[in-house]
Amino acid sequence: MLIQKAAKDFAESEIAPRADELDRSKEFPRDLMKAMGELGLLAIAVPEEYNGAGSTYLSYVLAGIEITKRSAAASMGFGLHNSLLAPPLLAYGTDEQKNKYLKGAADGSLLGCFAVTEPEAGSDAGAQKTRAVKDGDDYVITGTKCFATNGSVADFVILPAVTDPEAGSRGITTFIVDTDTPGFSAGKDEDKMGINSSPTSELILDGCRVGKEQMLGEEGRGFKIALSALDSGRIGVAAQALGVAEGALEAAVAYSKEREQFGRPISKFQAIQWMLADMSSRLEAARLLTYQAAWLKDAGKPYIRNSAQCKLYASEAATWITHKAIQIFGGYGYMKEYKVERFYREARVMEIYEGTSEIQRLVIAQSLFAPRGAK
Repeated sequence: MLIQKAAKDFAESEIAPRADELDRSKEFPRDLMKAMGELGLLAIAVPEEYNGAGSTYLSYVLAGIEITKRSAAASMGFGLHNSLLAPPLLAYGTDEQKNKYLKGAADGSLLGCFAVTEPEAGSDAGAQKTRAVKDGDDYVITGTKCFATNGSVADFVILPAVTDPEAGSRGITTFIVDTDTPGFSAGKDEDKMGINSSPTSELILDGCRVGKEQMLGEEGRGFKIALSALDSGRIGVAAQALGVAEGALEAAVAYSKEREQFGRPISKFQAIQWMLADMSSRLEAARLLTYQAAWLKDAGKPYIRNSAQCKLYASEAATWITHKAIQIFGGYGYMKEYKVERFYREARVMEIYEGTSEIQRLVIAQSLFAPRGAK
């Protein structure tokens, strides 16, 4: 596909040569984000009228694999714009919001952030503490978000806040907040195990005043909007996992042909062959689950169970595959000189963000008891 080829060519020429240095320096590659926007890679499934590529979610998955295969850190902003920002803006945004934020996020002129997690609201996303108090035609927002991808470099943030504390999850509303709004600030960037050049930030809202025109969707529908974004986002995480796993498998195969022990390449040993066979099989199973979920979303069919299944399986497969890749490399696999070490660090978080593996199992199990045909 043309989009897949464009992503592969860009990733090989622009991302791969810088991947290790970005991991060491932790520098956010704003120029890469802008370049991806200019190529139409930041809003692949968004109509052309909003600066998107007018393609499919499956195309986004294929492009995501190519980018993540070279650098998971570079894929974070790519995935954020495609799966957590574009879908809710397209589905719930007003014309004004789409023309400003969706178009800007699509061409890379605006960097966005999607901030749901709070210190006391992780897996329990309904336990939001951030408050938005109505004051005339404005809302005054106070609270703290954490683990916000690209939060400290974003131009705007989509975030839920409680507008009716008595209504539980039905009292949560989503807002779009410009980061230059008085009262908004980014706190510390976390010092992480991997994906280092994509900042993961604390966001502080201290009496942050926004107009009602900054509300995304209807009042009280914020929890639904957040969950719908996460449903599509999980397919994107599965694509990331595929990219890391594919890169690790290719590296392990190549190394096994070059590395000699006992007078012959280690690829000739059955123990290595069996590891590679299992790695390949898990990768292909994850790939099919992910493609299926993307196809269902594109077809307008129920896909919530499928997105949880592909995210669960692909993320755990990536961790396992990168673990085995290091084993095949032996002592060299533990050294930063070889990229399988970085692949392992990048893969590990994919079992955690956008819903832990335990939450995915909960979603899948609950769908099994849902009415027939519901997923």
